[in-house]
Amino acid sequence: MDLAYNTAPASNRDRHASIIAAWQLAQSSPHTLTAYTRDLTGFCLWLDGHTLDLLTVRRVHVDGYRHTLKGAPTTVARTLAAVSSFYRYAMSEDVLDRNPVEMIVRPTVDADHSSTQGLNREQAKTLLAVAHRDGLRSAALVNLLVFTGVRISEALNASTADYGHNAGHRTLNIRRKGGKSAKVAVPAPAVVALNTYLGTSGADLVLGHAQSLPLFTTATGKPWNRSEAFRTVQRLARRAGIEGQISPHSLRHTFATIALDSGTSLHALQDSMGHADPRTTRRYDRARNNLLKSAGYDVARALA
Repeated sequence: MDLAYNTAPASNRDRHASIIAAWQLAQSSPHTLTAYTRDLTGFCLWLDGHTLDLLTVRRVHVDGYRHTLKGAPTTVARTLAAVSSFYRYAMSEDVLDRNPVEMIVRPTVDADHSSTQGLNREQAKTLLAVAHRDGLRSAALVNLLVFTGVRISEALNASTADYGHNAGHRTLNIRRKGGKSAKVAVPAPAVVALNTYLGTSGADLVLGHAQSLPLFTTATGKPWNRSEAFRTVQRLARRAGIEGQISPHSLRHTFATIALDSGTSLHALQDSMGHADPRTTRRYDRARNNLLKSAGYDVARALA
């Protein structure tokens, strides 16, 4: 006797695994690959829930999906850009003859505004104190993010071999967006926190005697997962009494705004943060609309 089994239809991710994998291989930046894969996965899950196929959807369906997206305009715009990127790739491979996302209205992103919530000086000091009480790893991570402005992915992808010395400065060699390597200066508070966490005076790292391991690990020695590190920052922020949507990127935002408030030039900050476009750095300048800083006053003083 034949037995009939009720099997659910294969998901979009499974049905179209080959073209999705090919699209993923075409991404040149690991950061972009991670973000775009997450966005396309979310789109595929939405399609699955509406019994729609990834390769046959039309604009009306994507419009429906767009109205379900939540978050900052930059997040929504990036999600739609990721899905559009997939369809452009599918067209280039003659899998499709149209891009259903091409004419979708995307949110306007203000190039001079960052939607990320940062911390003021007192909040930053409180978070640092809470992190120190929480444990050595928490203290090392928060200190590194606050005092260098590196991205959470840059911190977690670094190894102990990347933490060293250069021209009298303690430095961390990181991989920026696009895969470029860069050295960032690590100020004294972060050096102390990192050395304490790593159980080193720093001398072995300077001499290159230390074994190369992930800079941040779990208790079992595995690399610290990004989502876990993300939740750690959120937990510490709540414990510090800081309200709002605090994330590791909030600490990068805090680094930038405090640096500018303290007199760091936009050019110097741009280099420190690895921004290709100076307009990205300007988003963090909270005093850019301060009339007291008008260039006209400087010219008047120079010509007086």
